[in-house]
Amino acid sequence: MREYLLTLCITAAVTYLLTGPVRKFAIVAGAMPEIRARDVHREPTPRLGGIAMFFGLCAGLLVADHLTNLSEVFEKSNEPRALLSGAALIWLIGVLDDKFEIDALIKLGGQMIAAGVMVVQGLTILWIPLPGVGTVALTQWQGTLLTVALVVITINAVNFVDGLDGLAAGMVCIAAAAFFMYAYRIWYSYGIEAAAPASLFAVILMGMCLGFLPHNMHPARIFMGDSGSMLIGLVLAAGAISVTGQVDPDLMNLFSGSERNSVHQMVPVYIPLVMPLTIIAIPAADLILAIVRRTWRGQSPFAADRGHLHHRLLEIGHSHSRAVLIMYFFSALIAFGALAYSVNAASMWIVLSVVFLSAIGLVLLLLPRFTPRAPRWAEGLVPPRYRRRRAASAATESESGAESGSDAVADEERVPVTVGVSGVNGATAVGPRTRAR
Repeated sequence: MREYLLTLCITAAVTYLLTGPVRKFAIVAGAMPEIRARDVHREPTPRLGGIAMFFGLCAGLLVADHLTNLSEVFEKSNEPRALLSGAALIWLIGVLDDKFEIDALIKLGGQMIAAGVMVVQGLTILWIPLPGVGTVALTQWQGTLLTVALVVITINAVNFVDGLDGLAAGMVCIAAAAFFMYAYRIWYSYGIEAAAPASLFAVILMGMCLGFLPHNMHPARIFMGDSGSMLIGLVLAAGAISVTGQVDPDLMNLFSGSERNSVHQMVPVYIPLVMPLTIIAIPAADLILAIVRRTWRGQSPFAADRGHLHHRLLEIGHSHSRAVLIMYFFSALIAFGALAYSVNAASMWIVLSVVFLSAIGLVLLLLPRFTPRAPRWAEGLVPPRYRRRRAASAATESESGAESGSDAVADEERVPVTVGVSGVNGATAVGPRTRAR
């Protein structure tokens, strides 16, 4: 565990330290598109944050290769090299898109090629466990098609959700944390070494997201762009493929005891089929809804619009930070709920806890304009927006200035700034461009 923690810290540190220079490079390179109708931010903000994330990935793999226990992953498996090859290709395509806006079909083809590169080097699904059937071995073509499909779906699901400051990085980080706990349990509890690569991928992915988040939280100073969103989507898919199609369920020796006990014990085997879907449940739902919505209107599935889930949260009155936190909450609820069920499927408390937390989440959705106020004795410990005195004074000032042309000032402040204006640094950005691929 200490080596995993060291790899996490190194990856996060490299990503964090490189994001600042990458931001300056993006400004010089002109990777700052003008504000479009579907965007929610107000000033051009540099992209190419995926450059720092990719070097964080390389640093994490390099450090892990020189650690005593994790180095065995590189000796016994070719999956880390396969991941690096596919990640380099998808990252290069993302960098070109961030700068030159390449066609969506070209990006889709690049995603398939990146997935194919990983398959050729051994990172593929060999078999899948099916309830009531058992372990089903796949042919080479079946495994290749299933692997490519999972990679493409995951990449585009993460890409679609990249619409607000810190949203994609935070959701993927939560998913990676849940996936690491699951993969580490298979490796540590059952002694299955084939689950070690998935644990390593999850830790490195967490480090990439944690290192980038301080620069990307609202107000964002840099966006990850396609070079970052497609990259973390591919790493997330690689971990799911590794633990789903490489770990042999028969090695867990779960077929013992009564039939009922065997069903409960087989849950960790079936969870790999569910876990990759739960960790991208919200992005995948957003992807499906976007495709249905656009085709229903007679548009291309790759056409852009403002109908994503995070856009709808803003439209009903949630603030930017609150919308992001709500998405975090439901991502964690789904991912960690599936994780808890895989540990103890017979516990009714897990189901009741998930239902209770879901009710809390629905209440948060129904109170978009509710702002909690801290007690007066605790006002010094909370941010200013939660203090009663500040809220009262702000209300008084707004009433006194209502007749002095405040509406005109508000309209003037919302005028977007064009690229090339001196002093533009993205410090007031509300979120990255919303993509429809």
